[in-house]
Amino acid sequence: MSNILIFSYSKMSRRWEHALLARLKTLGHTVSVRHAEGASAAANTLDRVLKLESRRFGQSLASRAEPLPLGPDAPADLIIDLTNEPKVSQRGNVLTIRFCGRRNLAEGIAALLASGEAQVETWLDGAVFGRARPMLGDRLWLSRLGNDLLAGAMSLVAQSVVRYFGGRLTPLEDGTKAEPRRVGFLQSYVPHMVKGLAQRAARKLALGQRPFYWQVAYRLIDGPGIAETGRLDGAPFTVLPDDGQRFYADPFVIEHGGRHFLFVEEFEYAKGHGTISVAELGPDGRLSVPRVVLEEPHHLSYPQVFAMDGEIFMLPESSAARELVLYRAENFPDRWVRDTVLMEDRDFNDATLLQSGGRFWLFGTERFGHGSASDTMAVHSAPSLRGPWVPHALNPIAIDHSAARPGGAFIRQGDRIVLPVQDGSRAYGGGLGLMDLVRIDADDVVFGPVRPIAAGPAWARMGIHTLNRAGRLEVIDSAG
Repeated sequence: MSNILIFSYSKMSRRWEHALLARLKTLGHTVSVRHAEGASAAANTLDRVLKLESRRFGQSLASRAEPLPLGPDAPADLIIDLTNEPKVSQRGNVLTIRFCGRRNLAEGIAALLASGEAQVETWLDGAVFGRARPMLGDRLWLSRLGNDLLAGAMSLVAQSVVRYFGGRLTPLEDGTKAEPRRVGFLQSYVPHMVKGLAQRAARKLALGQRPFYWQVAYRLIDGPGIAETGRLDGAPFTVLPDDGQRFYADPFVIEHGGRHFLFVEEFEYAKGHGTISVAELGPDGRLSVPRVVLEEPHHLSYPQVFAMDGEIFMLPESSAARELVLYRAENFPDRWVRDTVLMEDRDFNDATLLQSGGRFWLFGTERFGHGSASDTMAVHSAPSLRGPWVPHALNPIAIDHSAARPGGAFIRQGDRIVLPVQDGSRAYGGGLGLMDLVRIDADDVVFGPVRPIAAGPAWARMGIHTLNRAGRLEVIDSAG
């Protein structure tokens, strides 16, 4: 592989720098470290807050750490500069990182708290070459916010490195804009904390006795649905009722033998993990009470169900077990058996299947130990359904809270292939969009822009999280 040189400060670093070093080595690169002259910024308010929060959450990726260990000197094919020293940036082929427009992490977090927008960029020779919009699962506590932001930064660096050495790194825009005006950390942090605590208290009161919950809804329609109109309009949806001891989420539907079946994640609070349940559409147009048909010791969700070669398969998410398993219906819809383990030792979420160009493709999000499970798209392919599955050469494809995690099966509209994608810009489960798949082959994966699904009278809740349809039966779900 290639030789990478990381410049870091000799006096102090942060934990994410050590994680980045390990990840680049895992990708097969030879990585050496050189300590830059100068010193990192003195302990500031961010560090004091992180130290205080560590009593509850442990160390964050943003926490201070010992200097990166020096490695053997070797001619560098690419330099990654984690400092603010001008002497480093004057060298050739230097990749730098900006957090919300700032080179300094603490200043970047201050800007994030002020604007609410998380963004990371990689720069090379004065131009922007990579951009990530990490999903923030917890905006209140800086330890968790820092984990999400910096996990996205590491994935962006990995993406930029892959594209650089593959000759596919191209500038996104003219990179001559100046850094934004500095925002004082306390000036951003204090109102952020006050507002966040108030919102969390209000949300807890609104939820009542449930710690969290989802709702599945369905309708029977003729003609265009949400995928075609891009709106929650038309016939109203009916909520799939629950008994308060569980919730239903991640609806998938299949038509088989002239009958319609709904598969959902059933999360019973007493069990603490998801199982897969099925309901059938009756002659009266109403769904039966879901019954459990697949349970494992670990959490299951996102029960993508499909027919192929005369058999019916299910591909549920099982990232909690760090595996992706293909199940086959031995007696549909009630009995399922493990057919093939497609992936092992990967935290791969909401794997969504596509056949195109004579190959099978899986789209999902992958988590690398830290950060969100919803913002880093990875693609794998295989010559057949059972594999062998290999990662795409340009993984990760995207790091984007609104354009990475699938929210339903692919939709074919004539020559178009459309993927529903979750919008986590506001919160997990905050909305859904539609993206056209423009290109998919061994050399590249290209999507068009996200088209957000607009609100409408058919569903009164804030947004939807999953969209699927089989025949006349269209299903969605929403958080809270």
